Amino acid sequence: MELFKALKTKTKSFEIPFKHWEIDGPLNSETIKEICNADILDPRNDNIKYDGTRALDGGKGNYREGIKDGGQAKKYRCYVERENVSKFPNLKKFIDELSSQEVYKYIGSLIDRDLSNSYVRLEVICDRQGFWLKPHCDIKEKLMSSIIFVNPFNESENLGTDFYDEKLNRIKTAPYRDNYGYFFTSGPNTWHGMEKKEIKKERRCIQVNYVTFKTDWKVKN
Repeated sequence: MELFKALKTKTKSFEIPFKHWEIDGPLNSETIKEICNADILDPRNDNIKYDGTRALDGGKGNYREGIKDGGQAKKYRCYVERENVSKFPNLKKFIDELSSQEVYKYIGSLIDRDLSNSYVRLEVICDRQGFWLKPHCDIKEKLMSSIIFVNPFNESENLGTDFYDEKLNRIKTAPYRDNYGYFFTSGPNTWHGMEKKEIKKERRCIQVNYVTFKTDWKVKN
């Protein structure tokens, strides 16, 4: 129960540029290994350039309705689903913890959202040199947005997510530290992204969401 322990004892809230929380140590060592070892395709091998979106679809950055799958980049994205969950037994335990009433009710109380009818979506991410994210607000279907970083190659802390104000001035960078992350609830002025920065080898993390659309992982009631 590293996640719930970290939520209760190693989470700090921030108000600027929008309400968000940073969390330290939510993953155990075996889960971190799974994230680091996940085999994720590199779009550059197919001569596809990063376009400032994860979906590689040039999507709008404003608060909006979104598509449920990975967009044009679907085959380069690694969602943990029933068909591949056997490869990720520890991440499945993490999803089960996220799905538990104890955890989702506590997170819901922090972000002021009712998560009782939501679904968990978890994506393992491996960003390579050239990756960047233009400032954007997450889609309305994401009730909670979270990234948890793992940093096996001692990459710069500057590779964390950049947070912006409503005028798109960069205000802060959530540090890219091993077993460290952040979460917030999506809204019209929750601008975040990542400037173009040097990734020496890989930028690994998981993206965790509570969403309104169906995934394989419904929260427990």
